[in-house]
Amino acid sequence: MMFGGVLSSLGMVASSFSTTLIQLFLTGGVITGLGMCFSFQTSITALGLYFVRRRPLANALASIGLSLGVTLWPPLARHLLEELGWRGSFLVFGAVFLHCCACGAILRPLATPTTPESKGAPPAPPPKTPARSCWATCISTVQHHLAVDILRHNMGYCVYTVGVTWMMLGFTLPHIFLVPYAVRNGVDEYRAALLISVIGFCNIFLRPVAGLWVGRPSFAAYRKYTFSSAILLNGLTNLVCTVSADFRVLISYCLVYSVSMCGIGIFLFQVLMDIVPMDRFPSALGLSSVLCGIASVSSPPLAGFLLDTTNSFSYVFYMSSFFLISAALFMSGSFYALQKKEQKGKSAKVEDVISETTLMQGLTLESKDSVQKQLCPENIYVTTV
Repeated sequence: MMFGGVLSSLGMVASSFSTTLIQLFLTGGVITGLGMCFSFQTSITALGLYFVRRRPLANALASIGLSLGVTLWPPLARHLLEELGWRGSFLVFGAVFLHCCACGAILRPLATPTTPESKGAPPAPPPKTPARSCWATCISTVQHHLAVDILRHNMGYCVYTVGVTWMMLGFTLPHIFLVPYAVRNGVDEYRAALLISVIGFCNIFLRPVAGLWVGRPSFAAYRKYTFSSAILLNGLTNLVCTVSADFRVLISYCLVYSVSMCGIGIFLFQVLMDIVPMDRFPSALGLSSVLCGIASVSSPPLAGFLLDTTNSFSYVFYMSSFFLISAALFMSGSFYALQKKEQKGKSAKVEDVISETTLMQGLTLESKDSVQKQLCPENIYVTTV
């Protein structure tokens, strides 16, 4: 996490000296993005390992930082842009990213389990395994760290990865196009930037309450379906922007949107922790993050091309709603089918155990009867003698 803070800070500082768009892509995009990945993946993984019983509440409280950033970042960025220009703003952003080093320094290291050494007999030699080539070893290592084996054998993780990747094609679009949509329709720039702040401000108070609610043990079986419902609500909410661009309507849209965004933010990683064992969670999170990153990079250019072609923001919000609603329906239906299949498998196993138990009882009774039948003639023979 500390390395990610240094890397993202260096990327932002270097981007302030960029003279071409390609240099800005490499410094502010690749280097800063890689550093943010180090910090983000580490924090989410450590949080999942720190907590077990209160994990949903911990995820909700930790995600308040994201809500604070969404609330404060738009007005701060606009103020810095007007006072310092974009180069000076990037220098300030680089200083802000250095705070990840302080956060990483206070992360508590996890205790690693140690096996006691045996003082008696010498340890047994390890079993001999056939030697593999360097290329095969590299491929197996990459497959292990990218959770390819989980993707092949865990159907729940497959549904989650496909659904979340498809969802990301539409989830990021309102954050990018909402402010330009409001400005084009006559809303003042400061009031348009306030729309994003309203979403973040509402999430500051919604996420702790939602974390207390979803952390109840009786609610654990419904987290997947609540996650799908939040995605569905998010997609339906985006259709409001196609009706009217009035500022009061957009404020109402942001209030409802913040509720659905709160549900997505809380359940996005909690559902993955429920599906995948925690010892494989970093690898599973890495693969899903890679696919979601590809989707997040691909959707804005497609939406921009659609906007340039139609010259209407409504089609952008239609596009976002389509991806979100279809992802929600796919995930809820697939999770329900997997749950029914799992219940049938459990009932079949229970029936097999019951049949085996009755069979063993029958064999035991037959063996007792046969012993009695064998003993009775001998007793009769002995008594007659």
